[in-house]
Amino acid sequence: MKKRYNSGYILGITLVATLGGLLFGYDTAVISGAEKSIQAFLVEPLNLSSFAHGATVSSALIGCIIGGALSGLISSRFGRKKSLLLAACLFFLSALGSGYPETLFFAHGEPSISLLFTFNCYRIVGGVGVGLASAVCPMYIGEIAPAEIRGRLVSLNQFAIIFGMLVVYFVNWGIARGQSLEWIDAIGWRRMFASEAVPATIFGLLLFLVPETPRYLALTNRPDKALNVLAKINGKQRAEEILNEIKTTVQKSSAKLSSYGKKVIIIGILLSVFQQFVGINVALYYAPRIFESMGAAKDSSMLQTIIMGLVNVIFTVVAIMTVDKWGRRPLLITGSIGMSIGMLAISALSFSNIIGISTLVFIIIYTASFMWSWGPICWVLISEIFPNKIRGRAVAIAVAAQWFANYLISSTYPPMMKFSGGMTYAIYGIMALLSALFVWKMVPETKGKSLEEMEKLWKK
Repeated sequence: MKKRYNSGYILGITLVATLGGLLFGYDTAVISGAEKSIQAFLVEPLNLSSFAHGATVSSALIGCIIGGALSGLISSRFGRKKSLLLAACLFFLSALGSGYPETLFFAHGEPSISLLFTFNCYRIVGGVGVGLASAVCPMYIGEIAPAEIRGRLVSLNQFAIIFGMLVVYFVNWGIARGQSLEWIDAIGWRRMFASEAVPATIFGLLLFLVPETPRYLALTNRPDKALNVLAKINGKQRAEEILNEIKTTVQKSSAKLSSYGKKVIIIGILLSVFQQFVGINVALYYAPRIFESMGAAKDSSMLQTIIMGLVNVIFTVVAIMTVDKWGRRPLLITGSIGMSIGMLAISALSFSNIIGISTLVFIIIYTASFMWSWGPICWVLISEIFPNKIRGRAVAIAVAAQWFANYLISSTYPPMMKFSGGMTYAIYGIMALLSALFVWKMVPETKGKSLEEMEKLWKK
């Protein structure tokens, strides 16, 4: 079959958009190397509890909820491209502010409740950027990509997220390597946060080189510009056919969120919630601490985190290579089973007080299973299951639910672990089993369907 799209042009646009995913990963994982220093610098000197520590580590997630919830309004009013530009600015501001929260208001290096609050505010600003990027990046790619390769291209965004995490693991390790714990607690953690300003600047500048999505241009009554973008992607003849399909869905669709029934919204929310309730971000945010609890030194724990990051990248590539061949449902179900095996085994080892290489093996099984399934495929489905007219608002609801679930899991992890580590991991393992049941019973297969065909799917 002859290829009907301009792969080089599409790949270029996609790679720029995925820098938003890279910053998403960078911003959410940078805390993994800095969280113990934040505890030593801001939490312990103020005699605050483990709940305060958990809330500080997870504070960016409050911004993620806000950014996710507002993403529909912002992307519908200002467009997908301008939304990503706003996210780039927020990443930049948060990077410098989180690294140097005393600037303008406080004496350097003197902890206080006000300084802790300011630090959390900067993290929340970055979280708003993450929330925006997490919703708009896959939406942007999904609205640009031809149906035949949409799964792979949207999965590239997840690859960028994981690659961003891997990059920041290397950055954190490089900053901490060979340094004393005192230096890391005083200076090192600041450099970890500030380093994010570099990719944020590159992302903001490159966004000026990419177009607005043709679906958004058609929705805002700019068919000529939409046709121009579609022609560059698909060729002129195919572009006109696609534009006519888009116009039909825009004209026939009602503006009400409930136009296609409640089921599609519920599925979008549950996809998001299950992606977090399996506990993945606990493994990502607290990775060095988990490895230290196995007896690794601080440098070694960060190195082991890099190994885990490499595994994540490899298995995300597996998802990219298979999502448009095998479909979404098989990958999600097998991933859920793999995650449940990994987490329930870690739970059993924890109850038996067995800590060592076996724990690391099951952590890798768990994270690898997530990365070939729920990591990328959840974002693929969220970007494609909603019909054109309600996509912006429906994605916003799903993403806000995801970040709320993320905050709930991440902020409760320290006190839950204090109560019982084995019970905590068992809960995540049970959630993984429930996620497999949910996909089997409720989630439709969307492989190879155009975005316009989603309307027909839900109308049935």
